[in-house]
Amino acid sequence: MVELAGIIILGIMAQWFAWRFKIPAILPLILIGLLVGPIATLFTEDNTKLIEPIWNGESGLFPGESLFYFVSLAISIILFEGGLTLRRGEILNVGPVIVKLITVAVAITFVGAGIAAHFILGLSWQISLLFSALIIVTGPTVISPILRNIPLKKDVSAILKWEGILIDPIGALISVLVFEFIMAGQGEAYTRTALIEFGKIVLFGFTFGFTFAHALAFAIKKKVIPHYLLNVFTLATVLGVFVLADHFAHESGLLAVVVMGIIMGNTNLPNLKELLYFKESLSVLLISILFILLAANINFEDLMLVYNWETLILFVVVVFVVRPLGVFLSSIKSPLKTNEKIFVSWVGPRGIVAAGIASLFGLRLMGQNIPNAELITPLVFTVVLGTVLLNATTARPFAKLIGVYLTDSKGILIVGSSSFSRLIAKYLIDNNRHVVIVDNNKSNIENAKKMGIDAINSNIYSEDLIDNIELSDVGYMMALTGNTSVNKKAIENFAKNFGEHGTFRVISSEEMENPEENPKEGLFSHTDDYIKLVNLTRRYPKIHEIELNSKEHYDGLVEISKGNSDIIPLFIKDNEGNLEIIPSDSTSVEVAEDDKLVYLGKEFEKENSDEVLKENTLKA
Repeated sequence: MVELAGIIILGIMAQWFAWRFKIPAILPLILIGLLVGPIATLFTEDNTKLIEPIWNGESGLFPGESLFYFVSLAISIILFEGGLTLRRGEILNVGPVIVKLITVAVAITFVGAGIAAHFILGLSWQISLLFSALIIVTGPTVISPILRNIPLKKDVSAILKWEGILIDPIGALISVLVFEFIMAGQGEAYTRTALIEFGKIVLFGFTFGFTFAHALAFAIKKKVIPHYLLNVFTLATVLGVFVLADHFAHESGLLAVVVMGIIMGNTNLPNLKELLYFKESLSVLLISILFILLAANINFEDLMLVYNWETLILFVVVVFVVRPLGVFLSSIKSPLKTNEKIFVSWVGPRGIVAAGIASLFGLRLMGQNIPNAELITPLVFTVVLGTVLLNATTARPFAKLIGVYLTDSKGILIVGSSSFSRLIAKYLIDNNRHVVIVDNNKSNIENAKKMGIDAINSNIYSEDLIDNIELSDVGYMMALTGNTSVNKKAIENFAKNFGEHGTFRVISSEEMENPEENPKEGLFSHTDDYIKLVNLTRRYPKIHEIELNSKEHYDGLVEISKGNSDIIPLFIKDNEGNLEIIPSDSTSVEVAEDDKLVYLGKEFEKENSDEVLKENTLKA
C-alpha cells in the first residue's frame, strides 16, 4: 500500500515540478523511477529497490505480465485522449508532410537505426531491427509539454503534434511484427503470417475505432447516457474497444482507440470539452504512474550494459543523422522553410509507448534466451531519457537560435463570436493576420468556422486556453462580447499570456454615457458599445478603407464618425499592410502619410472627405 501511494504522490510531485520549470514531465518521472528503482539498490541495506514492480517474475506490485497489461490499458487511454485533441483544420497546409512522416520517415528510422545498432553495437539483425522499430515512436506525452512552452508557427506545432499521436500505433505495429519474426523464425511461412497479421491489425483497428466512435457519439447526442455517467462510460467504452480489437488482432487496439479519438474529436459533440478535461486528468495520473513503474523495473546491471561509448555513438546517429534524414526527405516540396525542417528534426523525443513495449518484449525475449535480448530495454530507455533530456533543455534556445521562435507574436485572440466579431476576424485574416475566435456558444463557433476562421468552443473562465497550441503566436486580445463582466474577466485571465502587444474590449453603455470613465483598454470608440456595433454590422456588413494624407485628415474623419452612427473607425493600416487597433481614445493614434483608415459601416460620402482635406489644406 505504501508503495502504491508513494508512486502516485511522487508522480504528481514530478508533474508539478515539470509545470513549474516548464519541462516535459517524463524527465523527472523517469529520474524518480530510476532513483527508487535500480539506483536505490546502491544505498539500501539489503540492496533492494524502494519500489519493485516485478520481483523474480512472480511477485512485486505487478507479478507476471500484469504490469504490461496495465501499461497497455493505460496507453490506450492516453492515445484516445491524444486523438480527441486532433483537428482537421490544423493540417490544411501540412497534411502531406504528416503523411510522409508516418510513412517515409518511419521506414528511414526503421532501416537506418537498425543498421546503426547492428554495426555499432554488434547486435544481431533481429534485435537491431526490434530496437529500431521501438524507437520509431515519439508520442504526445513528451511533445505536448514542449509545444506548450514554445511559441511556434501553427504549421510546425501541428506537424509535431499530429506525428506524435499518429505514429504511436504505427510504431507499435512494426514492433509487434518484428517481435513475431524473432519468436516464430524466418522464412516463407513467417512472411505469409506477418502479412496476414498486418492486414488484420489494420482491418480491426479501423473497423472497431470507426464503428464505436460513431456509436458512442450517437449515444451522447441522443442523451442515452446520463450526464453523471458520461465520462466513466466513455472510459469503459475505450477500454472495451481496445481489449476487443486486441482480441481479434494483437496490437490493433492502439490503432482502434486513436481512430476512435480522432473521429470523436472532429464530431460536433455537446460534451466534448468535459470528455477532454476528464481524459486529460486521467492521462496525467496514468503517465505519472507508468513512467515511474517502468523506470523502476529496470535493473542496475541492465543499465551498466549500455554504459559505454558505443551506446553514445548510436544515440548520436539516431538523433542527429536518422531523424533529420527522415524529416528532410518527408518535407520535400512542402511549405516548410529550412529552419522549420531543422527544428522538426531536432524535436523527436521518444515516449511511453516505446518504453512500455520495450519492457514487455525485453522480458519475453530474455525468457526465450534470445541473444542480446537483455539490451533491448536499457537501450530503448537510454534513447527515451536522452531525447527527452536533450529536447526539454534545448528546444526553446534552439528555436530562438534558428529563428522559428515567434518573438513578435502578431496573432489575435478574439473573445466572442458575434456577427460583428466574425466580420472583424475575416477582415484581419484577409490581411494576413492569424486570428482565433473563442466563444462558449457552439452555434456562433460553427458560423465562424464556416467563414474559414479558426474558432475554439471554450469558456473564458477556464484556464485550458493557456495551454492551447493554436494560440502560441497570439500577442493581441480583443474582448468583443456583449457582457462587460466577461470582457473584463477575459483581460484579467489572459492579458499576461495573450496580450503582449495590447488587450482591448468594447466599452459598456455606462462608459459610453460618461466619457470621463473611458477605460484605457477601450476599443474603437468611446461612443459605440456592443449593441451599436452589432446593429451597425446588421445594416452595413462591410469593412471599408480610405486613404489618409495627414494626422489632421484622420482627426477630421474621426469627428465625422462621432456625429454619424453609421460609421465606426477600427484600424489604421500602413502602406506595408500592418494594422494598428484604434483605442476608444482615438485621438492618441499616430498617423503617417499614405496610411489608411479602416472603418465599419456606411462609406464616407466623397464630399465629406473632400471637405476635411480642404480644411486641412487651408490650415496648412
